[in-house]
Amino acid sequence: MANVARRRGAPARLAPNTQAGNVVYGAIEGLSPHDDAQRKLKEEAITLATDFAQLRSLLVAQSFASISEPMLIILVSWLFVIFLGFSVLAPPNATVMFALMVSALAVSGAIFLILELDQPFNGLIRISSEPMLNALHQFAK
Repeated sequence: MANVARRRGAPARLAPNTQAGNVVYGAIEGLSPHDDAQRKLKEEAITLATDFAQLRSLLVAQSFASISEPMLIILVSWLFVIFLGFSVLAPPNATVMFALMVSALAVSGAIFLILELDQPFNGLIRISSEPMLNALHQFAK
């Protein structure tokens, strides 16, 4: 399997497109309980595996950017015109220039954060995938 890096003592690293969740669900379905306690545990494990599959599907769906480039271009152009208008109409003194620079920095920072948070697994601000990989490693044991 090319998607799984195998090293001694190291947890398996699974590629995002690996269908490990389906393998885990199939393994849980294949269990044969012998008493009521084991049946209850199997039902809970199936429920957890189903919830995990829904969460995984949601993460895959949210891993793609949802902000369109034309909208972003229109937004930046609109903000450029607004700040250009403010800078042309405002009297040229240090206070006004400082206020315009701080405002432009705040707006550009907000746009940067929106773009970064739209893609949680890429960019400068990232969500770690290590907890999910550790959970899959525990299921593989």
